[in-house]
Amino acid sequence: MASRRPRPGRNLIAFFLGLAILYGLTALSQASVDEPETPWRPALGLDLQGGTRITLTAEKAPTKENLDEARRIIDQRVNGSGVAEAAVTTQGGRNIVVEVPGKTKDRDRLEQTVKRQAQLRFRLVACSDIRPAACDTSGAGTGGLGGGLGRAPLSLAEDDPTDGATDKPSGGATDQPADGATASTDAPTGVPTDVPTDVPTDGATPGTTPTAEDPGADGKKWTVKDDIAWSRSPDQEAITAYNTYSCDEKGVLVDAEGKPADLPDDPDKSLVACSKPEKDTGVIKFLLSRSVVEGTELDDASAQTPQNGVGWVVAIEMGNSKDRAHPKGSTGAAADFEAVTRAFAGTDEQFAVVLDAQVLTYPVLNSVITDGRSQIEGDFSEQEALDLANSLKFGALPIKFNDKQTSVEEIGPSLAGNQLSAGLTAGAIGLVLVMLYCLFYYRGLGLVVVTSLFVAAAVTYAMVLLLSKTAGFTLTLPGIAGLVIAVGITADSFVIFFERIRDEMREGKSMRVAVETGWARARVTRVAANTVQILSALVLYIFATGAVKGFGFALGLTTLIDLAVLFWFTKPMVSWLAQFKVFNSGHKLSGLSKETLGMDVTPSRPRRTAVAGGDA
Repeated sequence: MASRRPRPGRNLIAFFLGLAILYGLTALSQASVDEPETPWRPALGLDLQGGTRITLTAEKAPTKENLDEARRIIDQRVNGSGVAEAAVTTQGGRNIVVEVPGKTKDRDRLEQTVKRQAQLRFRLVACSDIRPAACDTSGAGTGGLGGGLGRAPLSLAEDDPTDGATDKPSGGATDQPADGATASTDAPTGVPTDVPTDVPTDGATPGTTPTAEDPGADGKKWTVKDDIAWSRSPDQEAITAYNTYSCDEKGVLVDAEGKPADLPDDPDKSLVACSKPEKDTGVIKFLLSRSVVEGTELDDASAQTPQNGVGWVVAIEMGNSKDRAHPKGSTGAAADFEAVTRAFAGTDEQFAVVLDAQVLTYPVLNSVITDGRSQIEGDFSEQEALDLANSLKFGALPIKFNDKQTSVEEIGPSLAGNQLSAGLTAGAIGLVLVMLYCLFYYRGLGLVVVTSLFVAAAVTYAMVLLLSKTAGFTLTLPGIAGLVIAVGITADSFVIFFERIRDEMREGKSMRVAVETGWARARVTRVAANTVQILSALVLYIFATGAVKGFGFALGLTTLIDLAVLFWFTKPMVSWLAQFKVFNSGHKLSGLSKETLGMDVTPSRPRRTAVAGGDA
């Protein structure tokens, strides 16, 4: 069977099309650059351009373990969505210092992300300004049907549901009234037998009807079905508290005198809370049940774009927990949440996601969620979805910070300005020396080296720009060192490949044949060497921190680029040059002549001709 004939021209065209697409994507990312006067410039790290420093001071003297744990969580938050190389350190016994590179246009958002306690709880909505019936309030409310972050409407959907038809109840949930009524003088039919069905509207004593605050005189444990029943008919004490407080324009709960109420966010008690202020809905006040699911029971949270959809959602995955009873006898947050979705799916009843005692979102339920995997949908921006997912994923801080002692300031670069120029100059000198040596030693093939180095530099530059916008990659001095090392890595690839070709030609093979057989041997060696290099970079990236982490990332990136250029540019380029006579004939300028290959050149002997007749 004949071997497939190489088509270097086709491969080179495909490579340059890919390079054009890469620069097209880079141009799109640069269209939203924050500093229009310096476009097409990579984001620099703290050591080269400075940034923003946030100093957090704990309210009370924390233990060393709690301070270190808070530092770790904050580090994961600020560096969790990219390679920003933000520095998070402890200072003294009470302070945590966060230094984020670059100019931060939204310093308040960054500060809130850093110091957010992230006490996340899922609670059921008993009543609100937009659904006041159950609390019998005469408040006018803010009007309009709202959703999380003030957008309408939000929903909580099953994560990648199939059809949603099998589990979704029609006209109401199993064990619940078909009309999904809110407040009622009678408890829903699905209330367990140990909970009285005749819930009085004028409030009940703990000995008569269990509440979220008290398990009742019989001592039976409060269940999720009790939460559902309570949300449809809250006790009078909770209703009174709801009508006592109000929300100011900033979303802060205040008492009758306009002072912050500062109610404790107790997971075992009902809660009066406010939503965040938004243009469309303003601020909405809520009366919420006790916590049905705790944020600590979440296994994972991530910001992503939905399948066959647009915008951003926050996907959450709930785990199992043995600290809460479930009507069916099962345990875990997923089972509790399934009970809520069975009761609320297909109705206008809502549950609220409460973050640090403030209602973040209050969706309705589209379908029954049986596996604990769902997604919070709404008009999230990418940054809002990332901030929420990071706060949920990395958990609550073990200490609380004093807002009055928090300071935010701009800082300058830690290295002198000439450090960057010195690093770039060193890289440029090294690149020129490698090019000159390759031209001198390999002659015609040296042109392939020079061209490949320029192509590798172009790909690296585009990738650094693209990652700066999409992954938060910042270029530090160690990162520049990682890029400079790439010059030696790429040159090493050429040496191995070219020397293999020369060995094959010394055995008497033509250049066309030598290129293919030499490539078959050289690529195995090169892939093995680059694999070791990538593994080394991966170890540095995973286990190191700060600038060393950036060095590992840059080293791994340039090693992958070296492999791509070698396979899809350098080798096709050499195969294409082998078609020209100046190379395959062994011309002196090609670098493949017998003299340059070190082969013995036999001098040509003069031809003798026989003369007829005589002894001449």
